[in-house]
Amino acid sequence: MLEVTKLHLWRGDRHLLKGLDLAVAPGEMVQLLWPNGTGKTSLLRCLAGFVHAEEGQVRWKGRPVQSDRTAFLRALAYLGHDNALKDDLSALENLRFACALRTRPAAAQLRAALEDVGLGRIDPALPVRNFSAGQKRRVALARLALWNAELWLLDEPVTNLDAAGQAVFEKLLTAHLAGGGAGLIATHRPIQLP
Repeated sequence: MLEVTKLHLWRGDRHLLKGLDLAVAPGEMVQLLWPNGTGKTSLLRCLAGFVHAEEGQVRWKGRPVQSDRTAFLRALAYLGHDNALKDDLSALENLRFACALRTRPAAAQLRAALEDVGLGRIDPALPVRNFSAGQKRRVALARLALWNAELWLLDEPVTNLDAAGQAVFEKLLTAHLAGGGAGLIATHRPIQLP
């Protein structure tokens, strides 16, 4: 599904990734368990198109990403350290806004996504600025599930989640992989799936 070959990435004057090769197949999760400062986030940001590699090739389903960058970007969902939520919007409004360019889920689907991440009882009008860090992460996970992307690029996805929130994430990830999706995950704590 995703192949990275001989990727070189610099951050300022530091050569972070030197000839990196990796592949992620459908139904597979690859975890990057590297130490801090070794390029996990930079790799994910490079694959998501936020920074550019100096050398190397990225292929999606056998074709160079450059041949159809738009198709590749539509196939992926990126969740970084920041949840990318609009503080003045409610959880439902955030989901509707985030999904607008990809899909047009019905209000019932948005509510179901919040229910699936354990936020079904939250006041639907409450702005997310009033949420805890863990609740905000759960909204971001609901968005991730709604996007129906084939490839998930996740940077520390369980940050700020309690044990119940981590179980919610593991359930979402298991369903994503079982449906033929793939995941590339930067983490300090290995994720164990059933």
